[in-house]
Amino acid sequence: MTVIPILHRRLRLRRRVVLPALAAVTAGCAATAVLLLSGTGASAQVAPVGLGTAANFSVLAGSTVTNTGPSFLGQDLGVHPGSSATGFPPGLVAGEIHLADAVALQAQNDLTTAYNDAAGRTPFTSLPSELGGTTLTPGVYRIAAAQLTGTLTLDAQGNPGEAFIFQIASTLVTASNSSVVLINGASPCNVFWQVGSSATIGTGTRFVGNILAQTSITMNTGATLQGRALARTGAVTLDTNTITAPVCIQPTSSPTATPTGSPTGQPTGTPTGTPTATPTGQPTGTPTGTPTSTPTGQPTGTPTGTPTATPTGQPTGTPTGTPTASPTGQPTGAPTPTRTELPVTGASGGGALVPVLTAFGSVAVATGAALLLLYRRRTFES
Repeated sequence: MTVIPILHRRLRLRRRVVLPALAAVTAGCAATAVLLLSGTGASAQVAPVGLGTAANFSVLAGSTVTNTGPSFLGQDLGVHPGSSATGFPPGLVAGEIHLADAVALQAQNDLTTAYNDAAGRTPFTSLPSELGGTTLTPGVYRIAAAQLTGTLTLDAQGNPGEAFIFQIASTLVTASNSSVVLINGASPCNVFWQVGSSATIGTGTRFVGNILAQTSITMNTGATLQGRALARTGAVTLDTNTITAPVCIQPTSSPTATPTGSPTGQPTGTPTGTPTATPTGQPTGTPTGTPTSTPTGQPTGTPTGTPTATPTGQPTGTPTGTPTASPTGQPTGAPTPTRTELPVTGASGGGALVPVLTAFGSVAVATGAALLLLYRRRTFES
């Protein structure tokens, strides 16, 4: 009678312990999910900013472009609404020069769209002004006024399709000989510096990415840029600089699938399938089928049928019925009379002995059956 209350008390005790534990685990999972989806947890993929036709320009300015020394621009140079670009030569433009024309206007319109896109990206992570000595993963970062002294490392973590977007409220300034380093698949095409006023790239700095400045961009002596210097309203000033088109590292899935599918599928399928099928099928099928069928069918049928019929009829009839006629007729008829007259003495005595033997056998069987029944009965009674 006391067992049931004890069991009830144990069940209540377990419920008191287990249910709060489950509630705590559930709350922890919910908190983790909120953290991953919040602005500080960079869990969502960051898409690059589309530049439109502005992507064709190494330098794009609103008012003017000025250059000192043998600068090199890997793509186009454009100005709009201004119409002045001085210092070329000695500066060299690998692409085209567009001054206050429709191409430069369209590029400025696309730049405005890209600038607004980069400035409005959320969620973001706030950073201090100094970027030197920092390693960042793909994401959107907001800075009041950015300063780079030393090295900034951008780590794509094997995801070259993801972007680094820096939303800088006022200015971007780099110290001399500073640098931006890309690792683990980070692509210079997917680095964007949206600058609220002006950007100044220090002497000898090795900079990376697309600079989208509201006002102006100045590159000091010997600074290099793997990317683009795009200013909306002000000037772009150059001094013995090199601006190369960024080498875009695309995600492995898209580019690899298209090129590999067509070239690999057709060359590999056609050469391997045709040569292998024809040589193997014809040589193997013809030689094996014809030789095997002919030798096996004819030799087996002929030897088995002919030899068996002849030896069987003649050996059996010849010993028994030799004195009579031909071997063909006697093997069948000779055995029957021979077996009937086998009991030696000949004459009619053999025919009279059969009933006697039959009667004697019947009596012996009856006697044996009676003795067997008597034995079983005695055995049962005992």
